[in-house]
Amino acid sequence: MRVYKRLVVGAALLGAGLVTLSGCASIKDHRGYLVDQALVDSVQPGIDNRQSVERALGRPTYVAQFGEPVWYYVAIDTRQAAFTRPRPYQETVLKVHFDAAGNVSRIEKTGLEKVVRLDPDHHKTPTLGRNRGFLEDLFGNIGTVGAPGMGGGAGGEGGGGPNGS
Repeated sequence: MRVYKRLVVGAALLGAGLVTLSGCASIKDHRGYLVDQALVDSVQPGIDNRQSVERALGRPTYVAQFGEPVWYYVAIDTRQAAFTRPRPYQETVLKVHFDAAGNVSRIEKTGLEKVVRLDPDHHKTPTLGRNRGFLEDLFGNIGTVGAPGMGGGAGGEGGGGPNGS
């Protein structure tokens, strides 16, 4: 009977450990264009035009609105561990440049090397002016609301409204 209890407790602990470890598995996700290298290689500068590129690669993720006509095909792969934000581990940006006649002039392929990671400073936005402390923020406006010349209700020189009323 004692061996049976140990076996049940051991199985329960093993099951709890497996459940705990399964929560640590990372989640992989793909967003955007599915890159098929054979199709990308089939697009040739000087030979293909917008219509043939759309037939081969599909509609672009987005199109440049200004300057040189460029079609962008964007793909990103992310990993996410439990209780964390998704982190990109692979990114592909395929840029198809067109000339004025609508023919492919060049093709560029970039990845994560062009991505900039920004780390905000303590979740604060830097602003111009002086840094005020908590008490100054709390009590800083005492006496300024309605003071003479400040456009409030007390005071006397004209109204404080936008039209002087």
